[in-house]
Amino acid sequence: MESEYIQNSLPGILRKEKLPNHVAIIMDGNGRWAKQRNRPRVFGHRHGLETMRNIVKKSDQFGIKVLTVYGFSEENWGRPQYEVSVLMSLMNTYLLRERQELLERNVQLRVLGRIERLPAKTQRILAETQEFLSQNTGMVLNVAISYGARTEILDACRKVAECVKNGELNPEDIDSDIFEEAMHSWRIPDPDLLIRTSGELRISNFLLWQAAYAELYFTQKAWPDFDTAEYVLALEEYQNRQRRFGLLVDEPEKKLQSEFPC
Repeated sequence: MESEYIQNSLPGILRKEKLPNHVAIIMDGNGRWAKQRNRPRVFGHRHGLETMRNIVKKSDQFGIKVLTVYGFSEENWGRPQYEVSVLMSLMNTYLLRERQELLERNVQLRVLGRIERLPAKTQRILAETQEFLSQNTGMVLNVAISYGARTEILDACRKVAECVKNGELNPEDIDSDIFEEAMHSWRIPDPDLLIRTSGELRISNFLLWQAAYAELYFTQKAWPDFDTAEYVLALEEYQNRQRRFGLLVDEPEKKLQSEFPC
């Protein structure tokens, strides 16, 4: 029944069996979008929040298993205090406003980043929302907030080093599986497709370890203009690519993609 619902929700150009398990998005261009309209940057952030709401809904309808959105980077703490406050307020608003719908959609919520740096109110709302959705088993909405990939890797290195120091782990036993268990994103499969909006051709310290073999999709559209049609184009581009993961032999894609455990 669920597979039939997903297939019926997909645009005709998309095939369920070729969709990515995990989509990651760098939601870029809110400020520039607002500037083009002679409005303050926060105007763009508010419209960007509505875009995020739509993409979360569409991802769930399409059958995407994990959606990771880059909500706020470590570097963003250097922005003017007023803008940071607005961004935190918008995050609070989204979580409070969408809790019930996320619950009804069976969506889980997870968070990446140094959460301890967030305002106490945002930390509380995040924790309450995660608990509210804790029994859900559907799509994972993974929010990267106060996040930087280099910081995540350094934090993982410290955890592993501490285990070695305490005699709990031998250096020669360290492998990628052990290292990944020390990272913020543990238990989340690597992204298959990474989308960046607003014309920038870089990944800006986002999921550097996890995105090693992600397919990249760049669009000129600013995030507030990233609509369902553009999302479908990105997914269509993905399903038309052949993923080899460094192998020289042609293998069916289904053998190469890791299966999400849930």
